[in-house]
Amino acid sequence: MPPLKQNCHGGNNSFGYVKKQIAIRMQKFFIAFVLATIFCMGSYLTYAQVPGNNPAAPPDTSITSINADLVNIFSQRVPQKYKVAGIKVTGNKYFDEALLISVSGINIGDEITIPGGDNFSKAITKLWGQNYFSDVAIYITKLEGTNIYLEINVIERPRLSKFFFKGVPKGQADDLKDKTALIVNRVITENMKRNAVDAIKKFYADKGQPNTKVTIDQRKDSALENTAILTFYIDKGKKLKTNDINFIGNTVNDDDLKHQMKDTKEMTHLTLYPAPASGGLAPAKVYTFKEYLHEKGYLTFTKTKRVLRPYVRLKFFTSAKFNATKYEDDKNKLVDYYNSLGFRDAGIITDSKRFDTARGTVNIDIKVDEGHKYYFGNITWRGNTKYSDSILTLILGIHKGDTYNSELLNKKLGKNVSPEGGDISGLYYDDGYLFFHIDPVETAVYNDTIDFEIRIAEGSVATWKNVKITGNEKTKEYVIRRELRTVPGDKFSRSQVIRSQRELAQLGFFDQEKIEPNIVPNPEDGTVDITWKLVEKSSDQLELSAGFGGGIGLTGTLGVTFNNFSIKNIFHKSAWDPLPTGDGQKLSVRFQSNGSAYRSYNVSFTEPWLGGTKRNSLTLSVYDTKFSNTYNPLTLSYNSSAADSSYFRTTGFAVGLGKQLKWPDDYFTLSFTFNYALYTLKNYTIDQYLFLKDGTVFNNGHSNNISVKVTLQRTSVDAPTFPRQGSNFLASLQLTPPFSLIDPSLVNDANPYKLVEYHKWRFTGEWYVPIGQATGEDKNKQFVLKLSAKYGFIGRYNNKLDISPFERFQVGDAGLSNSFALLGYDIISQRGYPVYQTSDPRINPDQTGATQYFTIFNKYTMELRYPLSLNPSSTIYALGFFEAANGWYSFQDYDPFRLRRSVGLGARFFLPMFGLLGFDYGIGLDRLQPGQGLKNAGRFTFMLGYEPE
Repeated sequence: MPPLKQNCHGGNNSFGYVKKQIAIRMQKFFIAFVLATIFCMGSYLTYAQVPGNNPAAPPDTSITSINADLVNIFSQRVPQKYKVAGIKVTGNKYFDEALLISVSGINIGDEITIPGGDNFSKAITKLWGQNYFSDVAIYITKLEGTNIYLEINVIERPRLSKFFFKGVPKGQADDLKDKTALIVNRVITENMKRNAVDAIKKFYADKGQPNTKVTIDQRKDSALENTAILTFYIDKGKKLKTNDINFIGNTVNDDDLKHQMKDTKEMTHLTLYPAPASGGLAPAKVYTFKEYLHEKGYLTFTKTKRVLRPYVRLKFFTSAKFNATKYEDDKNKLVDYYNSLGFRDAGIITDSKRFDTARGTVNIDIKVDEGHKYYFGNITWRGNTKYSDSILTLILGIHKGDTYNSELLNKKLGKNVSPEGGDISGLYYDDGYLFFHIDPVETAVYNDTIDFEIRIAEGSVATWKNVKITGNEKTKEYVIRRELRTVPGDKFSRSQVIRSQRELAQLGFFDQEKIEPNIVPNPEDGTVDITWKLVEKSSDQLELSAGFGGGIGLTGTLGVTFNNFSIKNIFHKSAWDPLPTGDGQKLSVRFQSNGSAYRSYNVSFTEPWLGGTKRNSLTLSVYDTKFSNTYNPLTLSYNSSAADSSYFRTTGFAVGLGKQLKWPDDYFTLSFTFNYALYTLKNYTIDQYLFLKDGTVFNNGHSNNISVKVTLQRTSVDAPTFPRQGSNFLASLQLTPPFSLIDPSLVNDANPYKLVEYHKWRFTGEWYVPIGQATGEDKNKQFVLKLSAKYGFIGRYNNKLDISPFERFQVGDAGLSNSFALLGYDIISQRGYPVYQTSDPRINPDQTGATQYFTIFNKYTMELRYPLSLNPSSTIYALGFFEAANGWYSFQDYDPFRLRRSVGLGARFFLPMFGLLGFDYGIGLDRLQPGQGLKNAGRFTFMLGYEPE
């Protein structure tokens, strides 16, 4: 007998009941038919069951008995409880049987009332609600007394094997793969397809194509069982651009209102026959030439622009694509702008859009009701005990008669928190008043004036209680805690939270975009907890290159920098994973070779917290460099055997100590560095103007450079890789002992350069200023203006001696090809120019080095930067720059206004393992020649590992 079946495909109980009654009647008819058939075939069945009578007969599958109780289980008059004795699942290919049984809510041992119970319908509804099945049925397969056995049969929906986007370019199709979030092998549901279509339409609506149409073709994939291929056919339609925006009912200038609409801009047009465009609410405004002359508009730029607008409207740097969502946001910005002008009752009455499908444009009319313009009246304070009314009024900076501006008022009160501070709330928060509350209340409105009472609830002073750190897998906790200003027991301070966030970013060990201070106040005991959530990033760098040159030999560079090193664990085997890390120290090892022509070793180590209790740094470094003259000008080839007969070698070391100062503020650091360098020359001329007392060029012998460098620096930039705000100032003095003044006989020595003497002064000032509003999903992308000024001068103690040939300034190029620093000179880059050695901006021979180096230089830079990616695995930003620089040999020739100028574009890539990669294309404005265009004025420069000054 076939099993009794209850089959449901949804939640319609009445439909299920009718279906069940029909099934019962059909079962009774079927039973009668089967009994008659069995009786008629009884003799044949008896014969067939005798062994040997039919050896070729198939296995017996005939029905031999019927469980009448099972047949009538749903038609019995008195409901009865049955116990589930067994459950099995059929039809499932990807889903676990136990999981489906759990989702159904029916378990072995459950009691089910039949008829009348809703266990089966609920189980089917739950499974159906998963959206993974196209059909769900529950069968009673066996009945033993009051025990029933169930079978849950499911038909799984097909899974996604492939998906394609048709009708769009490949690049856009690749973008849509991420936007639609389609994942292969996921179950295909209606919700999945609907979400994909919505994502596609939104993607193109943001591109100014709001009429995009999407159709889906789903077909079975014959290569894989129960899978399907989705093909999205996309008709983007025409791009929709904003033609004209007209305002009705406004007294504020139209251009000022349009400027507030950041994402809805008018398109460029140029015509001799302008046609007034309206959105349908009112005729377009026309400023006639007669009105222009009558108002003497030719005396003002605004009115001249207005009269020319119907004919000429140039929008080179803005997009005119229309986005309905952003348009609604822009309308809110209009109201906010009106509020900032004192029109606190201003609003948009209505707006209208008229579409021109043939041209793909839209004209917009916006009707506004400005209302009255209001002004601030009397402002009084209530509830303040910590600070007097006069101090709070001074900080507020709003006076009676000022134009009413609710946004400005809230900003000054600190209702809208900003990291810059300088508001009333910040004043209290920085003094521990975490539970401080401030509320401006309008006490009187008369004519066009509004009086305010500022009500303050100061609360109690809060202190830090629990300070927790999460996310540091490599960096030891004490390295992080010593950077924090949030110390248990100290008063709460918002500025110290911001400062701690900056210090953690400056370490370079964590993703600066994901440093999150989670602050939890405890009002019951007047304390506050904070959890610093960190995400570590790779900070080590690797520099690796290799090659082979004919006559030179093997060339290459191998350099590693470990920025979070642990030298105390260097002999602990268990700490090597793969290197001992976590103590915040820096170790750098670099080897560079250019065959027999050049080789260099450099090792440095920095401990930023010497002693572990104060920010006193220790830096040690040793280096050895040898540059050989292996080029034979007679044979025009390289000869490696000449490496030991003509060379210039530099060997030295440096020890530096730095200390963080408390005055004028703790952004200042003072450092002292002792340097020693030994220069050895053998048949090698480093400067053709470097003569000995006998008149010969100095090309053999030794020179000793013993100096002390004092550096005072103040840096307040918010991040090391891509600073958005803050400044960096550095002043340094490097000097040697005045050997010739101590021993005057050195002036007449055969080699006056054996003890180098000089005093070198340097100044650097850098400012970072954010421009405009931050954009992007994380609100972290905005333009940043960098301004910098740099000066340098090297002088002598004794007028009878020339200025030291060492430690001078090389100006020009990017310094990449001259990174050897053979003479210990400072590399001052200038994009768009080769290395130059004259002060005349018109003389710029194409060369990579110089035969003489400057003793004075000035450099000014202005860069506009924009981040393309702030991901810790690849920080990328683009920039445009203007530079002006030059060098001189004496103050008699010094002219700070005679500078080489350049402009250009560039990009920077910060990769965790390789450090800085960068390139610029600069145009030397003083290299431009009549009739030659940019051919000889443009120049590419590249940066690798570091960016020269």
